[in-house]
Amino acid sequence: MTNAADSQPDFDFKVELDTTGLYCPEPIMLMHNKVRDMSAGEILKVVATDPATVRDVPKFCSFLGHELLSQQESGGRYLYFIRLG
Repeated sequence: MTNAADSQPDFDFKVELDTTGLYCPEPIMLMHNKVRDMSAGEILKVVATDPATVRDVPKFCSFLGHELLSQQESGGRYLYFIRLG
């Protein structure tokens, strides 16, 4: 995982989902709801503070056929960019 302070990815994301302050399983449940309203190929930006997302987001992507483009952590803040499959 790279440090967000080192480089900020420049993805053309369609939707941002801020799950700051929420803990498992809420971030993943909200991601499920959000991707329902999106189309294949669109990019979702997810911001989280739950350390469990480091494990859960890659599994979410793998299980549902989405591409995890970027995963970063800085100061207890986690940032993910996901291209919908």
